[in-house]
Amino acid sequence: MHRSMDEPRRGTAPPGPRAHPVDDPGRRAAPRTPTGDLPDPAGVDPAVLGALLRRHGWQRRGGAAGRYGRWTPPGPAAGATSLLVPDTAAFRDSEDLLAEALTALARSAAPSAGEILVSLAVPSDEIRWWRDVPESAAGAAGAAGWAEAETLRSAARRILLAGALAVRGRAGYHGARRRTKARAALEGTLIGPAPGGRRLTAYVPVASGRALAVQLYQALHATREAVDYQRATGGAEAFDAAVGAGVSRELTEALIALVRGSEGIGIAVDWAPAAGTPDGCPARPEPVEFSPGDLPALRLAGARYLRDEPAAPVRITGAVVRMRRSGPRGAGIVRLRVLAGAEVAHVRMELDEEAYRIAGHAHLVGLPLRVEGQLENRGGFRRLTGASQVSPVQVDEAERDRLMKSLQENVDFFEEACTGEEE
Repeated sequence: MHRSMDEPRRGTAPPGPRAHPVDDPGRRAAPRTPTGDLPDPAGVDPAVLGALLRRHGWQRRGGAAGRYGRWTPPGPAAGATSLLVPDTAAFRDSEDLLAEALTALARSAAPSAGEILVSLAVPSDEIRWWRDVPESAAGAAGAAGWAEAETLRSAARRILLAGALAVRGRAGYHGARRRTKARAALEGTLIGPAPGGRRLTAYVPVASGRALAVQLYQALHATREAVDYQRATGGAEAFDAAVGAGVSRELTEALIALVRGSEGIGIAVDWAPAAGTPDGCPARPEPVEFSPGDLPALRLAGARYLRDEPAAPVRITGAVVRMRRSGPRGAGIVRLRVLAGAEVAHVRMELDEEAYRIAGHAHLVGLPLRVEGQLENRGGFRRLTGASQVSPVQVDEAERDRLMKSLQENVDFFEEACTGEEE
């Protein structure tokens, strides 16, 4: 879903949040923005730049009061970098000072310099993960160190996807539902690790992803509260109410993957200074932390969500992409590519002999099917049970031609109806 910052650039990257352009290990200069250009000084608000510097631990060390401030980064880079940032854009030299400050950031060796530039280029809410692992594992070289970084990266992606799924709809278990649109919603997100491999930051553009950041903030805090309740009382009913805040099996499973093998993890959300604080949220949200002692409660919640999520009655329209039955007569299995009626890509169903015949004829003439039934959570909501009202659907000529072309390209699938094979 995301491309790692240290993967080769050859080939096509899979869809999802893009890797954050952080420093290459052998280079000293920080990258500028996702396009390689500095933000336009005329479009930079000095107050926003100051807020980002402060968020990343930079210190203001003097300057003319009410006119400009001098900022230095935390850590070893403090003596090598100094930014002169105007307090407002009202002075004649404000734009020049901002241009010089942005250039100094691009040349700075401070790890946070590139992150600040990205936040200026694309106003984004920032979601941060950190993972405490035993020193023996954290300090290991080669495969062990890579495995720790990949665990953090993979779990963070899953947490983002769980948030995007919750934006699409509340459910204790989403399964295959809503995933296509949830992944598409993550397209603009930048994601990449900080040096050391134990921290990670995702930049969620405000214009397209503010709902995702707010949803994750609410869901993570609701998860923390439900876990605390379960550990204190032994009751898991708080997880039922947490579904309304966006908690799901997908989120609890992602948190389990993040916590497992660690000494503790934390997740924080920081709002984009340029966009302000979302309604109903605190200006400076408290980080949410989980420890290995929370794993039993998280596992219990995930099992509860999987067990209790009800089947959904649906009326699906889909194109037949696969058919199979054991002989020339009787019931058979049909697979549909869903066109409408449910937010899943494909469903599989068993049809009686007459309905199976209707499905085969509809496909041969390039028409989709309409069918009613129950979308079962077993298998991730990919199975339709109790199929009824099976009938072909008339479509326009362009869609019919496209479906016929699909048949010609996938004719081998339909030879399986005679051989009895299935994927």
